Amino acid sequence: MIAPADDSAPDMLDTPPETPKKAMPPHVAPPGRPLSLFETVRASRRNVLEIIPALSYRQPMVSGRLGARWHMVQDPGALARIFLENIDNYPKAEVMIRMLRPAVGNSLFTSDGEAWRWQRRTVAPVFAQRNVVALAPLMTATAERAAARLARQSAAAEMVSEMLSATFDVICEVALSGREHFDAETYGRAIVRYFETVGKASLLDFLQMPDWMPRPGALLGRGSVRTMHAMVASAIAARRDEGGSGADDLLDHMLQAEDPESGRRMSPTELLHNMQFFIVAGHETTALALAWSLMLLAMDRDAQDRARAEAQAALSGPAAGADDLGAMPYVRQAIEEAMRLYPPVGLVARTARTPDVLAGREVRPKDTIFIPIYALHRHEMWWESPNDFDPGRFAPAAAEARDRFLYLPFGAGPRVCVGANFAMMQAQIILATLLARFRFSLGDQPLPVPTMLMTLRPEGGVWLRAEPL
Repeated sequence: MIAPADDSAPDMLDTPPETPKKAMPPHVAPPGRPLSLFETVRASRRNVLEIIPALSYRQPMVSGRLGARWHMVQDPGALARIFLENIDNYPKAEVMIRMLRPAVGNSLFTSDGEAWRWQRRTVAPVFAQRNVVALAPLMTATAERAAARLARQSAAAEMVSEMLSATFDVICEVALSGREHFDAETYGRAIVRYFETVGKASLLDFLQMPDWMPRPGALLGRGSVRTMHAMVASAIAARRDEGGSGADDLLDHMLQAEDPESGRRMSPTELLHNMQFFIVAGHETTALALAWSLMLLAMDRDAQDRARAEAQAALSGPAAGADDLGAMPYVRQAIEEAMRLYPPVGLVARTARTPDVLAGREVRPKDTIFIPIYALHRHEMWWESPNDFDPGRFAPAAAEARDRFLYLPFGAGPRVCVGANFAMMQAQIILATLLARFRFSLGDQPLPVPTMLMTLRPEGGVWLRAEPL
């Protein structure tokens, strides 16, 4: 993907190779035939995207049997039924809950029914738009620190780690008013270790064995859970001892939050699990969206130049702020297109409780319903040139004309991500600040393969050169 140096010009041998004007984003080729049970288990432990059949990119629904009946759903009407019209019939599949419960318990993300409803009612006001906008100065300060770190790099930098550091700064300031109780590197290693152990499906999951049967990954991941929980618990305990910080951060809001209908407040365990979820989800997914966005812009010089010109014209200071975002629609479109090609979570699963019909097909109780968001976002029926990077897809007129259930980076319906506005504001502020200060080009390393365990990461990282302007 990178043009080689010209051997006939010795004085140019040390010059970094030039990035092509536009290159094709990396993509996981689907299997060419149905996979056996053991092939499916191996593939899912290596990269969940490898189990999505080729038909899922061309048909509205694909069904099969692998121990139990399953359906992969890519039809917008069927997705509306799952996420909105008949939501209580499609709780999260037990395999997903098993992977998440050790870290986040019965939190907002993993609970269903009334347990979910009261937590959602309690937490939603914390992420009201006015509260998110009030946090923008913290995001701006973090964007400036991220730019300063990149300016000190003399060679290609790995963007996933750079963006994780930036978004971890934000979530620590927003959630806990600082990193006093967190070692970012230790916490980050624990997250990765968790994904690589607890976050991998096992043969027992595909055979639908009871949850009480121990999975090897759960045993191997206990240390990472202890590490993460200890840091979060320490921060909560310190705040309780202080009687509140007066910092108006997420933890203060969560300590005071109560369900407006029942008056119920979170128990210490519920508070720990929800704070753990917000800290992990609040920086991991945004960092990945930023790393993918930077890679795609580095691969498309025209798109990067357009986004940079927009950011430079809009910024009222050295770094972007909330007031600048309205003047940068193309920067937002680039992030949205990056999340189309590389959604933070590429596949989710539900289990049908009662009989239903989806896309004209019978669904029986206990059928597994897969929503392959990665395939939905690259579906040949719904997207023109689906594997190309084109931020114009998210221009207002194009987005308005598209069915809303064809683009699901944050989910949909009542369970849409409660922190979606927070994530998008954070991503726009950081990306605009970096684009205004640097020109990004590909490093010498191969383009990364999108690989999903629990989140969709670039295997090997995203290596880019950041040339100060």
